[in-house]
Amino acid sequence: MKQSKFYLMALLLIATFVLAACQAPTTATNENDNNAPDVTEAPATETEETEAPATETEVTEVPAENENDNTGSTDGKTVVRWFVGLGAGSDQGTIAPQEAFVDAFNAQSDTIELKIEIVDNPTATDTLNTQIAAGNAPDIVGPVGIAGRDKFKGAWLDLNPLIEANNYDLSDFDPATVQFLEVKEEGQLGIPFAIYPSFIFVNKDLFDEAGLPYPPQEYGAPYVDENGDEHEWDMDTLREVAMKLTVDANGNDATNPDFDAENIVQFGYLNQFTDMRGALTMFGAGNVVADDGKTAQFPQEWRDGAQWIYDAMWKDHFWPTDAYVQSDVLATPNPFASGHLAMATVHMWYAAAWALGEIDFVWDTAVTPSYNGVTTAKMHADTFGILKASKHPQEAFEVLTYMSSAEHATELLTIYGGMPARLSLQPDYFENYSATVFPGQDINWQVVVDSAAYADHPNHEAYVPSYVETGAKYGEYWTKWQQEPNLDLNAEIDQLIEDLQTIFDNATK
Repeated sequence: MKQSKFYLMALLLIATFVLAACQAPTTATNENDNNAPDVTEAPATETEETEAPATETEVTEVPAENENDNTGSTDGKTVVRWFVGLGAGSDQGTIAPQEAFVDAFNAQSDTIELKIEIVDNPTATDTLNTQIAAGNAPDIVGPVGIAGRDKFKGAWLDLNPLIEANNYDLSDFDPATVQFLEVKEEGQLGIPFAIYPSFIFVNKDLFDEAGLPYPPQEYGAPYVDENGDEHEWDMDTLREVAMKLTVDANGNDATNPDFDAENIVQFGYLNQFTDMRGALTMFGAGNVVADDGKTAQFPQEWRDGAQWIYDAMWKDHFWPTDAYVQSDVLATPNPFASGHLAMATVHMWYAAAWALGEIDFVWDTAVTPSYNGVTTAKMHADTFGILKASKHPQEAFEVLTYMSSAEHATELLTIYGGMPARLSLQPDYFENYSATVFPGQDINWQVVVDSAAYADHPNHEAYVPSYVETGAKYGEYWTKWQQEPNLDLNAEIDQLIEDLQTIFDNATK
């Protein structure tokens, strides 16, 4: 990667992309945060996709128990404590800009003194747990993604009463992004800030070489094949197109009876940098735990989807197995960027210089296909939340709305990176982003904007009992399915449900 060209943008993007919205594991790893990426992976964030590369981190001291009880500052202002570290914001390059943001807020406020507490990401979860248990909780926490938020399930304040009491205007947000941050029986847990929709990255050169039209760039539009015939852009059509784009060393595609599955040099499709829940979300939003929070389940559409993916790897061969993902064909620097993968579903954070690198092919965007008439494009998002234990929720809400405002959100987005959730900020964002990161390329960013309306709810990173152990267990099965042919998937899923139920029972005793 040419550092002289991309260094500044990469720093801004890594801060959020690597720590806040999602993680980018290989296809054989869990999508949960704090799983360091393999050397063949793009670094990423808080879950589907890990920890940022090691940097020298400056961390402010966190108040000891009752050292700061939020009773007020020396000049009579109410102190609002802002905890940073569950997502982006604790790496070296973000500390000074965040402190400057705090200084600017305090200079304009006559009633509130904002104090920032920055904790190194690997220790932030334990630190916040300790503060809450000691009765010394901060007021605002963020930026934080879904996985980081749901490690503290039940600890967040429902913002709906404050939104209503303050007549807060949500009209500048897509309703789907607002709903994305609403949790059943818990309420509205955040105001949209930064979002990372998923969509399909398309290697146009490989489509051109195969003489195939590109996938649609508008939701609801059909796929028009090489003969001019229209097909619904769904998972069946994706399969057909992907098989034609999967090629062996002899030049045969996967639809040819002479195709050699042991010597594949090009693949048609991969849901890249995700875990089991993330991959199955294309078949519908869901979770491995039922609404009661204690019963293990595997939705029928996920069962169907698991078989579809398994067949895509071992029968149709257009989805690379784990061995191929780790091979010289796809591993350098990562599957899509290798130039040997025609289509990949990834989030917006992947459209960055540090992730794609210096690719030598032309790429563009395409919309997520539907399944059984429903389209689900999994989403990552960062927000700021207020803890129930906050001693000053009204003042904390004033700070939160300042952070999320059209006037000031850009300041924080510049620090962390990420696509603004505010609709009014998106046009300039993409114009500037494209000119800086992909100058001279004609990329259809409207696909990214439109994909936000199809966000998964519940989210693929949402709460499960015993988050780490549960993630490890379904990650174990996900790895097995990518490494072993001839499995009985229904039996595998039944056993997974039993294993998860044991974990849930132990976690909820």
